[in-house]
Amino acid sequence: MDPDAPPSLAGAPLLLAALANLPQGPGVYRMLAADGSALYVGKARSLRKRVAAYTRPARLPERLRRMVADTKSLEVITTQSEAEALLLEANLIKRLRPRFNIVLRDDKSYPWLVLTEGHPFPQIGKHRGEKKPGASYWGPFASAWAVKQTVTALQRVFLLRSCRDTVFASRSRPCLLFQIRRCSAPCVGRISQPDYADLVAQAKQFLSGETPSIQKKLAAEMEAAAERMEYERAAALRDRIRGLTHIQGTDRINLDGMGDADVVALHQAAGQSCVQVFFYRGGRNNGNRAFFPSHAKGDVPPAQVMGAFLAQLYDDIPPPPLVLVSHDPADAALIAEALSLRANRRVEVHRPQRGDKARAVDHAVTNAREALERRLAEGTAQTALLEGVQRVFDLPEPPARIEIYDNSHIQGTSAYGVMVAAGPAGFIKSAYRKYGIKAAGPIGGGDDFAMMKEVFERRFGRALKEDPGRDGESWPDLVLIDGGLGQLNAAREVLAELGVDDIPLVGVAKGPDRDAGREWFHMPGRAPIQLPPRDPVLYYLQRLRDEAHRFAITTHRAGRSKAMVKSELDEVPGVGPATKRALLNHFGSARGVRQSSLEDLMHCPGIGPATARRVHGHFHPGAVA
Repeated sequence: MDPDAPPSLAGAPLLLAALANLPQGPGVYRMLAADGSALYVGKARSLRKRVAAYTRPARLPERLRRMVADTKSLEVITTQSEAEALLLEANLIKRLRPRFNIVLRDDKSYPWLVLTEGHPFPQIGKHRGEKKPGASYWGPFASAWAVKQTVTALQRVFLLRSCRDTVFASRSRPCLLFQIRRCSAPCVGRISQPDYADLVAQAKQFLSGETPSIQKKLAAEMEAAAERMEYERAAALRDRIRGLTHIQGTDRINLDGMGDADVVALHQAAGQSCVQVFFYRGGRNNGNRAFFPSHAKGDVPPAQVMGAFLAQLYDDIPPPPLVLVSHDPADAALIAEALSLRANRRVEVHRPQRGDKARAVDHAVTNAREALERRLAEGTAQTALLEGVQRVFDLPEPPARIEIYDNSHIQGTSAYGVMVAAGPAGFIKSAYRKYGIKAAGPIGGGDDFAMMKEVFERRFGRALKEDPGRDGESWPDLVLIDGGLGQLNAAREVLAELGVDDIPLVGVAKGPDRDAGREWFHMPGRAPIQLPPRDPVLYYLQRLRDEAHRFAITTHRAGRSKAMVKSELDEVPGVGPATKRALLNHFGSARGVRQSSLEDLMHCPGIGPATARRVHGHFHPGAVA
């Protein structure tokens, strides 16, 4: 059999048999592999006609032929319109990450600027995650740094507080931010509530792009204060005007008719794509972010990449009224309709040809090209390092996936084992794993060997259950263990029991006096080796080991902190999270609850008489209720 011949379309008969039951209307279809994982997610105006196209092998490119060959089942979801199908498709692609789709790999949530509204003196700050009622949100921003810059600017111009409510309530004198003129000190009554509310209103105007009207109002107030010879107030207003002018000079853009908009630019090279997104809100630049969508190597049309990217980008964030693009996306009208449906208002997707908007897109294209060039250069260097690892450890080929293991504990308590992974594109953050050691009680003396055995049993035992044929990409080509022969032998013993004997294992032992650069590398059946002090491969292996150590320490500290903050209230029968929160908010601490009387407990908001007696009886078992 010719190994280069295209696979037979094993899934075509299955798809052909399913056609009779498929609706003619719009919807989303999922092609699934034998293990149930999604191979491909697509949308269609007519599900029956779209799926029928996959049963004609002569008309399919090689990539889709392989996809059909691997298909073992088909699932469909009908929708009311093709636009709804497009939105559902984007959501499923981001969640399932099918192998044959263009996937926007971005696990980070977008930061927002928040103004709290449930307090007499609203607080300004940064927010991630789900939006909550009782606050105004502005964004999104491309990064936490961009939010911080905006918060700092708002503090300088509008003197809004950024401290937490608990800090605000406990202040007896102004903090340093008041001294450096970045807060109006409402915590100690240096500003009235109506005057602070006016500052909040001005800040909202600024965030909505109404800067000129604010500047005129501040200028009029400064002149009036000067006429009344209130020179200190006039100077403070002058400083606020200067801050506002500085923001306009550095952040404001002059694009005719553009307030809230995103600029999305694409550049392709060497079979890869980079999409650069600039977020503009209220005429200000909220920062930019580079994305590298994953897709099949080779020539993927820019229109196809742009269309898939836009649908997935706005699955997490509301689209602005205007989206400027460097390439017209495939199904441009349908994407605009879907984004309008997502935003509950009209959204225009536009490719400008001239003027300021075209120059903004060209600027974004330049950023996309430079980001992709940097990534390709880093990839070339990474390839050379992996070839060096192959040479040092005598591997059959450069490793596509390296896993590094480490443990962290304090005398056996809060013990965790961790695994980090790396490959040609750098660290694979989505593959990181943490293992809370399940051995009963603290591991005596901190037995690193027993911890390593448990981690390997759980990691590779599960891998064998999920992928017994070892056909997936989750199996490592090289395993590094932070430790010497003891840890190495513990790992070897586990793998031998599991019948896995073809994964190269390397123990990385610290050198004399634990000096970096003098590490010994242990491999089964070979004498330990050291690498030259300035060898780039040594630096790379140290970086891998250090990343595992960092992740282990971070995981251990988080687990230890969680254990330390457990409250005495956790031991009270019938006291759930809501009751516990009410008690702590009222009495300030578990100690305050323990020392309170039954009458005080009954006066706690949200605590009924029965709960009060239960809590009091837990801490005072001999007392008479």
